[in-house]
Amino acid sequence: MSKQQKPSKQTGHNKSELTKPITRREIIGASVAGLAAAATANSAFANTQKPVESENSRVNSTGKFRDKVVLITGATSGIGKATAYAFAREGAKVFFCGRRTELGETNVREIKAFGGEATYMQADVRKEGEVRNFVNGCVQKYGRIDIAFNNAGIEAPPKAIADLSLEEWNNVIATNVTGVFLAMKYEIPVMSKQASGIIVNTASVGGHQGFANIGPYGASKAGVMSLSRTGAMELTSKNIRVNSFSPGAVDTPMLHRALSSWGMSTEAAVKDYPINRLATAEEMARVVMWLSSEDATIMVGTDIDATGGYITK
Repeated sequence: MSKQQKPSKQTGHNKSELTKPITRREIIGASVAGLAAAATANSAFANTQKPVESENSRVNSTGKFRDKVVLITGATSGIGKATAYAFAREGAKVFFCGRRTELGETNVREIKAFGGEATYMQADVRKEGEVRNFVNGCVQKYGRIDIAFNNAGIEAPPKAIADLSLEEWNNVIATNVTGVFLAMKYEIPVMSKQASGIIVNTASVGGHQGFANIGPYGASKAGVMSLSRTGAMELTSKNIRVNSFSPGAVDTPMLHRALSSWGMSTEAAVKDYPINRLATAEEMARVVMWLSSEDATIMVGTDIDATGGYITK
């Protein structure tokens, strides 16, 4: 905003003009005109536009999550990757998993290159033993888990319910909701022993809104929301907060795979979103970090609409 200008001395007016009462209509008219001018001048900085990412890629030495231990599932790409990087930049020790070892190791190198701390462990959230080993591995390395972000998820090929195979159904459910259950199953005893912890689970607009031909995905994400609420009711008395959040169309490899399989363009995908664009993975990371912060201590058993207005429109 520009600095307020010092009013200049009035000239060229007689006393009656200067003391003439201003009408309510004139006040409203001037206010509307001023607001319109301000809106035009600041349109490039509208809150719904894609935010400019920080150019500072180094770790914040006084970061909000300094020395916190953050466990993340499904962090080799997309929202999980962006969140791992964001927490690391704020000083957290990040312990993450994914099925693709090469991507996981690349992420560790990049995080360490900007001064962050991260450890990758290969794990498939569909397999109980691997999830148990992953959670135990974090505790063995760092001694605790302050924040758990259960994010691992997959999409399904677009098919009507009657055309789905049981294998296709089970694969999505096993990854997207059973994977969250298994992660919570082994995270909760660690946090209970600590008498503190925060769990954030990734749901989706698909869990709120029915979309044709993605039955397993929508059902799995509705399950994540329900599981999160149940966990919150069980764990709040133990000083453990559980919440979920629901992304919409986010610019990730998974979304682009889905759009390709649906034969849909990005423009078509975002036309029903009030923000009229794809969200960024970094924006989703900021939602997770807020839910994990001391600014969100009142948030318990809640699902956050992170769609850019789709759910609430």
